Amino acid sequence: MPIPLDTTTVEIRINGKSYRAIEGESVLEFALNNGYDIPHFCTHPDLPVDANCRTCLVELDDGSVFTSCTLKAKEGLSIKLDTPKVKKLRTQNMELLFGKYKRHSPRILHGYWSKTLEELKRYGISGDNYKRDNPRRPIHKLGAAAELDPALCIACNKCVEICQFIGISHLRLEGRGSRTRVGTNCDPQNDCIYCGQCTAHCPVEAVREQSHLEDVDRVLKDKKKIVIVQMAPSVRASIGEGFGVPYGKDLTGELATAFRMLGFDKIFDVNMGADITTMVEAEELIERLKHKWEFTEGKRKDPPVRGPMFTSCCPGWVKFVEFYEPELIPNLTTARSPQIHSGGAYKTWWAEREGIDPKNIVVVSIMPCTSKKYEARFDHLKIDGNSPVDYVLTSRETIALLKTHKIDLPNLKPSSVDREGMYSGAAAIYGASGGVMESALRTAFKMATGGDLPGIDFLPVRGFEGIKKAEVKLGNKTVKVAVVAMPKNIRPILRELKKNPDAYDYIEFMACPGGCIGGGGQPIPNTFEIVKKRIAGLYGIDRKMNLRRAHDNPVVKEFFEYLKTVPKKKREAILYRGYEKKEKGE
Repeated sequence: MPIPLDTTTVEIRINGKSYRAIEGESVLEFALNNGYDIPHFCTHPDLPVDANCRTCLVELDDGSVFTSCTLKAKEGLSIKLDTPKVKKLRTQNMELLFGKYKRHSPRILHGYWSKTLEELKRYGISGDNYKRDNPRRPIHKLGAAAELDPALCIACNKCVEICQFIGISHLRLEGRGSRTRVGTNCDPQNDCIYCGQCTAHCPVEAVREQSHLEDVDRVLKDKKKIVIVQMAPSVRASIGEGFGVPYGKDLTGELATAFRMLGFDKIFDVNMGADITTMVEAEELIERLKHKWEFTEGKRKDPPVRGPMFTSCCPGWVKFVEFYEPELIPNLTTARSPQIHSGGAYKTWWAEREGIDPKNIVVVSIMPCTSKKYEARFDHLKIDGNSPVDYVLTSRETIALLKTHKIDLPNLKPSSVDREGMYSGAAAIYGASGGVMESALRTAFKMATGGDLPGIDFLPVRGFEGIKKAEVKLGNKTVKVAVVAMPKNIRPILRELKKNPDAYDYIEFMACPGGCIGGGGQPIPNTFEIVKKRIAGLYGIDRKMNLRRAHDNPVVKEFFEYLKTVPKKKREAILYRGYEKKEKGE
């Protein structure tokens, strides 16, 4: 990797070969970046260095041994990577981590850089150490989203640290010494929001998504069912990582082909649902703003809901509000999320048009998120007794599904989603923090003024920052907006709103760093630098599209024409939702 010109460098030696390294950088990072193979499980570039796993040992010329994650590059440093002493100590430490627990065979064992079980055998770890010994051991369920298996935990602390980093602190270390394991916070005032960041940072799948793979395999074999697949905006710009393609590369066409090979009957898209969500949310935003402005000007007597309208397409954020801040429930938009909007549309509008009983339709969502599994289980989102979405696969599960069926995704000939999955560029950017806001503003501006938002790319709400603020003109009115990612960043905004409820008119919130594109179901490694490259990929999709505004989507127009023909109660069930205060564990 190139070294910046204004950086102080030092000479170090690895296995007798000289290198120039940045003074003070981690020897582990430097060695890995230069092609050396060092096992490691508790290192993640976005989290503190703990040296808990002690598998990344190296030997200095004087015979002393250090963990390379804590060893810093300095002038004259000379290390050896594979001496007999180092190999012996590494193997002993890895046996302590894995060998003393008879483990099930995981789909993949990974640190920041992936290591398969076969690769681990080079370090003396036998596959016999990974056999399942007690299939009835207790598994702690995190809602319907993720699960924690204490028997597999190596106490690396990464899940605890990321949970603290985002601002929830539901996971914590329990016990001492060799009995240290990850547990959950028993405080009745603390609960999980099911974002799944823990699953994206666990190196051994002790915390993982609750898998729907077997369910999806089963329905694909059921010839009596029409099985629809719909993928979220973020998936197409990240799933290729599981096959070694560059970060952010758009594989929409290849995925459409792969889904047909897997046996899905219809290849639709959550992006179409995102366009529906934009239409519903933009309309509600305009109505709330008009109410607020007319009340302020004395044109109406009933007071509006105090404070801004919040987005609601992130189930982790909805859970946060319903558990931690239930007084904000009236501020959440009543619009359903994209996967629920599109799933509902396919089981009503499309099903009626095709003459298919919705009970014979199965909708599978491909998501970058674990909390979407939790959302899909809500009974109150059913339409005529049918769940809009039946199963949710994370990006990681989808990679596993494709590899199980020996589908070489990057080398497939691209094809298109079926027409009913048509979407706009505004839908594609839903996966990035700020994308929902930008999409809604493009359409809200049209609804409010009849014209197009000047400069369709609304740059002030883009970027990886945890808090972004901007103002936009709607006619002669100024709308104050904010975009927030991660719970730790919403708390200062909420304190600001308690002092001044009118500080903002519209706020987007996403639970994960960078938005859905950094979601808990995404491929591993899931680092901030990688997320930024995925975000660039999403905006690249938007730029290339001729159709860039939700309200211009002809399929969405057809869907709204259909809604005019259905009873009001059913129309509201398809478009809107409610909320309620949640207790711990709900």
